[in-house]
Amino acid sequence: MTVETSPPDYIVTDRSGIPENRHGVHAAIVDSTGTLLFSIGDSQRVTLLRSAAKPAQALAILETGCFEHFPELTDADLALACASHSSEGRHVERTRKMLRVVEAGETDLKCGGHASISEWVNREWIRRDYTPTAIDNNCSGKHAGMLAGCRALGADLDGYHLPSHPMQMRVRQVVEDLSGLEGDEVKWGIDGCNLPAPAMPLTNMGRIYATVAAAADAVSKNKSEGEGESEDLKLSLSRTQALSRIFHAMSQYPELVGGECRFCTELMRGYDGALIGKVGADGCYGVAVRASQQTRRIGAVGAIGIAVKIEDGNQAVLYSAVAEILERLQIGTPETREGIRRFHKSDILNTAGVVTGRYSHLFELQRVGA
Repeated sequence: MTVETSPPDYIVTDRSGIPENRHGVHAAIVDSTGTLLFSIGDSQRVTLLRSAAKPAQALAILETGCFEHFPELTDADLALACASHSSEGRHVERTRKMLRVVEAGETDLKCGGHASISEWVNREWIRRDYTPTAIDNNCSGKHAGMLAGCRALGADLDGYHLPSHPMQMRVRQVVEDLSGLEGDEVKWGIDGCNLPAPAMPLTNMGRIYATVAAAADAVSKNKSEGEGESEDLKLSLSRTQALSRIFHAMSQYPELVGGECRFCTELMRGYDGALIGKVGADGCYGVAVRASQQTRRIGAVGAIGIAVKIEDGNQAVLYSAVAEILERLQIGTPETREGIRRFHKSDILNTAGVVTGRYSHLFELQRVGA
């Protein structure tokens, strides 16, 4: 009897041509109608979105009216609310500013401190003998946004991170609305930053991202043709505008969403408003791609959403997988994709800088129904 020891779709890393590790890949590519166009591995795999849920969480924050309640808050702050930032000075100082605006303090943050995602920031902290606190957390912008939402709702700041709090109940409803799921169809865990984190099939995660991109398209169309309801999306005009604002905030301020040399930042910089991308911990990624000749060529109606999960949670493999999927779908020009080449075809180096191996993308992008 032969036992299958590796998934059917994977990325392999080798050492001197000898396969060393196989990383299972799952993905769903969905268009703005919610139709699954392509799949890799198990497109129905129930996946914790982790920080890839931030665009949806940001919508719940926006819909409290806090950006109207506090006009000092800007789209740069909205981008930071969507961030898994590198704890660079610009990220920490903007979080402090957000807290001042909403009359909250660092002690109100319930996310805790941790080492920076950025190696050079960590080296600087070590040099200064600095111990990171909650304001340095990569999710501190989202937490500050949640506190702003509480102020606008007239809700207590205390307990804002708990599932029963009015702020989190709004998040829950937004996630259900955007994913097309209801009630217990969305599972919930506790994220690393201490907020509730949704889990759902990759197809539904892809639907969320397709909806965000489609909203950006709808608002652009309405501006050129005159305001009106977003019939294609079946969303209220206000929600469509809010999702479009989130898309544009992330694409306009990619350095706040990630940081120097981060994949999310380099991806959005390179595509210059054509898409947004957001990482989630443990190998999860979402991409929202606006409609174009390229999306139409692959059979999409409107925008597309791409949801990816690496079975063992390897982040470097995740970025390579996302870049490979974009290349196979031919999203963007070769010059555009060149901007993320180092994440895609990265050589594996040893401590002496010698190339010892490489990534091989041994997965199939299956057209659904083909």
